[in-house]
Amino acid sequence: MKIGFIGLGKMGLNMVRRLLNDGHEVVVWNRSSDSINEAENKGAIGSSSIEDLVKKLPERKVVWLMVPSGKPVDENIDAIKNLLKENDIIIDGGNSYWKQTQQRAEKLTKSGIYYLDCGTSGGIWGLQNGYCLMFGGDKKATDYVEPIFKTLAPENGYVYCGQSGTGHLVKMVHNGIEYGMMQSYAEGFEILEKSPFKIDLTKVADAWQYGSVVRSWLLELAVKAFKNDPKLEKLKSYVQDSGEGRWTVQTAMDFDVPAHVITASLFTRFQSRQDESFAMKVLAALRNQFGGHEVKTKE
Repeated sequence: MKIGFIGLGKMGLNMVRRLLNDGHEVVVWNRSSDSINEAENKGAIGSSSIEDLVKKLPERKVVWLMVPSGKPVDENIDAIKNLLKENDIIIDGGNSYWKQTQQRAEKLTKSGIYYLDCGTSGGIWGLQNGYCLMFGGDKKATDYVEPIFKTLAPENGYVYCGQSGTGHLVKMVHNGIEYGMMQSYAEGFEILEKSPFKIDLTKVADAWQYGSVVRSWLLELAVKAFKNDPKLEKLKSYVQDSGEGRWTVQTAMDFDVPAHVITASLFTRFQSRQDESFAMKVLAALRNQFGGHEVKTKE
């Protein structure tokens, strides 16, 4: 297929490369011309603007957006929609909030434009391993672009989830589960690291990859991290979140689902960013006030 691709970040550029490697024609645009040049060097067709990108596409146009959630998605939709016509397709491959996806799809449907949501997992390893794709929207439109999904995903690695918004909903929950899994690994390895024994965490994590019920790709990545820095001394204990964990917790509340682990893992990330915790100071002060318990002062 010949498609347009907007957004050439770490994932976007590798996705373009994977498409090109399988014989697709890809017209690219990005705010950074360096990324466009890099994509052109891999065989993509560069464009000078979004309008130029659309002009270079065939009669029925397919444009994949791989941009940050929120305002960047809306800005790109606004730039594209008046250049497209009935039956053209926009695919949002980023991590958009599923309720916003539904609203965008509803607006574009009035113009006869199909808006598909495709949750994309695979990170920087997707070029080599493929991307797990979870997509939603009009079934006829998703069938039309299936060759794209088939190329980007490994075998059996893409799934049609249902109506508009379901792809981003499934990807959101996927990331929420990921938060919980990562937090569990982190806590377990800290218990081992704090033990009185000199346990080689790299060897333990590597052994768990063979036959253990806790084996996973995340554990494989932990082995890589420990090999590079066994005590993780080069890192600060600061963990960012990219939004999906928050949306998962909010959605769990909307659906009356008690998501204890995912919620706790999200709040732990918040805690990691505090140089000092006022809440912990309050706890220390209260223990001192009611029980005379010792406190540590800055002096």
